Amino acid sequence: MTTAIVPALAAAVLATPAAWAADSQYKLLVLAIPNKYHYEYIPVARDSLEKLARLHAFTFTYTNKPEAFDGDLKQYAAVVFLNTPGEELNPAQRANFEAYMRAGGNAVVVHRAAITPPNGWVWYEKLVGRSFKTHPMLQTAAVDVVDKGFPATYGLPARWIWSDEWYETTNPYKVAIHPVLNVDESSYDVTKIWPGQVATGMGREHPVAWYHQVEKGRVFVTLMGHEVEMYRDPQYLSHLMGGIWWAATGKGQQR
Repeated sequence: MTTAIVPALAAAVLATPAAWAADSQYKLLVLAIPNKYHYEYIPVARDSLEKLARLHAFTFTYTNKPEAFDGDLKQYAAVVFLNTPGEELNPAQRANFEAYMRAGGNAVVVHRAAITPPNGWVWYEKLVGRSFKTHPMLQTAAVDVVDKGFPATYGLPARWIWSDEWYETTNPYKVAIHPVLNVDESSYDVTKIWPGQVATGMGREHPVAWYHQVEKGRVFVTLMGHEVEMYRDPQYLSHLMGGIWWAATGKGQQR
């Protein structure tokens, strides 16, 4: 994508698919702001979400405008931070989102949205459940399902071949999460990183997707989703859709 296209994306306005609104089960707010490493995915992800919305009878507002958080968030069953971290929100918008979660709102955090400056917004760090440390270069690895009863794993094999940036995270606030996918560190080089940086891996327990409760709401996090083509991949979209469905409705989970 040329640099001339990025400002055009940045100028996009709020838009809500309406053709299938009459049968909508719920509505999402999807925040997707272009940044240095993640912008080509924006129109592709929107197209894929529109197809999922028609298939699964939901609607969404897809925007790159943080001002969407100035308004009434109660209309949304879940807020999706799509490669866009909470640091993009100003203090008033952050407070509004916190109030939404305290009132029973729900959230989905995808890939880059899990990276936020340490101590910049501690509440959001806790909402994610883990704090970003580093990641080695994008590599192919084996991902293992560790919770086959969670909807974000239903379309996946027990052991899944996937290529991504395998984020290393820490847990400074001792947040309890429920992992649903782990990456097998023996299947890639955890030390393969750029000069001057260090990656060491996390060991046997290296979650790359999880869920937990925050305030009165549900939060689903997937650290996968770096490349644009991923947002066309049926298995990845099944993974993402399962997390969205659970976050928005609380349904589908096998105990």
